[in-house]
Amino acid sequence: MAILLLRAESVLGRLEAILPPAQSQEPDWSALAWRWVVNKRSGTGALVAVPKVSAIRLSALRDIDDQKQRLVSNTEQFLAGRPANNALMTGSRGCGKSSLVRALLTTYSKQGLRIIEVDKHDLRDVPEIVALVRGRPERFILFCDDLSFEAGEAGYTALKSVLDGSVSAVPDNVLIYATSNRRHLMPEYFSENAATQHLGEEVHPAEAIEEKISLSERFGLWLSFYPFSQEAYLNIVNSWLKHYGLKAAQIAEARQHALNWAVGRGSRSGRVAEQFARDWVGQQGQ
Repeated sequence: MAILLLRAESVLGRLEAILPPAQSQEPDWSALAWRWVVNKRSGTGALVAVPKVSAIRLSALRDIDDQKQRLVSNTEQFLAGRPANNALMTGSRGCGKSSLVRALLTTYSKQGLRIIEVDKHDLRDVPEIVALVRGRPERFILFCDDLSFEAGEAGYTALKSVLDGSVSAVPDNVLIYATSNRRHLMPEYFSENAATQHLGEEVHPAEAIEEKISLSERFGLWLSFYPFSQEAYLNIVNSWLKHYGLKAAQIAEARQHALNWAVGRGSRSGRVAEQFARDWVGQQGQ
């Protein structure tokens, strides 16, 4: 009996491999955001609605005014049906790249903006995601957070194809926004720079460098984020402490503690400022 069961499972496995996948359930289009979730066993993906969306506001994001204004303008062009660019946000961790995208949803969801989070390992499924949303009235941002690749990853080639050069064009109601700590999305090595050629006054980068630059260049809008100054960091701390209801005297009292917290974390960023504020307010019993 055990042998028969094993043979039956083997036959079923072969049938699953050749049969078309079962029709996926229709996504919940009343949601504001979804995650693309892939079934590891079947390899098929589906849009899974996010039950509670983070309600961060653009006004809460401090000291990134230029980046905010440029991304807002690009998004408003997109919502108005005018030409807009795919956007790549790079730079220091915790400086508001991902929060900026989430704040766009809070601000523009009533105007039809929607977000679909896609893991970098699932970027090869972007054509399938696009097929699901093609023709819908909403405007979709495919959001890939903390994007980076190692050499040879399948998602790298897939993303290049989607951004530029694919036979099947991405519809007008879809843009791709991505964040990364690496400007060129892939690790760079000294040996690659050593292979750069100098012909007279011209510089010819090595082929490996050209290949790595080629992906980031496909994003029409580049936004760079930098470490915050001490003053900017304290401004963000004060904003969060005010958000939690502290008075001016209490905020002033927290100043040195906020600086010590940043030293302990080895970073002055919006994320560190928020974490300090949450810890400080909690200790004060607010």
